[in-house]
Amino acid sequence: MRPELAAFERLVRIISELRVGCPWDRKQTIESLRYLTIEETYELTDAIIDNDLEEVKKELGDLIMHVVFYAQIGSEKKVFNITDVLNSVSDKLVRRHPHIYGDVKVENEEDVKRNWEQIKLAEGKKSVLEGVPKSLPAMVKANRIQEKARGVGFDWDEQHQVWEKVQEELQELQHEVEQKASAEKIEEEFGDVLFSMINYARFIGVNPEDALERTNKKFIHRFQYLEEKANASEKKLADMSLEEMEAMWQEAKSADQS
Repeated sequence: MRPELAAFERLVRIISELRVGCPWDRKQTIESLRYLTIEETYELTDAIIDNDLEEVKKELGDLIMHVVFYAQIGSEKKVFNITDVLNSVSDKLVRRHPHIYGDVKVENEEDVKRNWEQIKLAEGKKSVLEGVPKSLPAMVKANRIQEKARGVGFDWDEQHQVWEKVQEELQELQHEVEQKASAEKIEEEFGDVLFSMINYARFIGVNPEDALERTNKKFIHRFQYLEEKANASEKKLADMSLEEMEAMWQEAKSADQS
């Protein structure tokens, strides 16, 4: 037996044994595992952002364990098992890659994406946007919505058009702010700015979620530098002037770039 198959079989056996022998594992349901799976997914994304490949390996293991766990529960309920899960995704991959497993010709990645969305519609989907989970974080959801719309040809032709749309949305937001519009109207215009910026990020090859998370991490690192410097000086940030904090902030930036 191939080593990867033996390893997978071992995991399936362990999960089955834990469902019998461990009180905690026996108590779990598909619903109770949901929140833990979300947490594990975010831990994986953290490891990817940090480029910690050893941690990526561990977090992937946790996610695979969750998949097997769900399948074990499904088997106990006699609705599906791990074989059904694996065959389902394999069948879908074959069906949605006719350029590999059929006679369809593609020229590039965009052709593949376009075919993928058309096949999904042929499978019974009423909208190409049905595949975007409702509970996705708003930024990730916006990116996926735009990608799926592009898959059926609904998109800008040129990068400069998208940037012009960003400028237009910024002007509309500024206008509403200056006119002291309602909070709801300003929020709407601010949302349009974010949506257009996410669209522009896609055109310049930037993942907006990754970009913002890197900035979050950078800000945390530099802010904690301020806190450490203030503590070393036996001061509190709240008692320092903005000029003092700015000087420390510039030190933190220099330290990052060295």
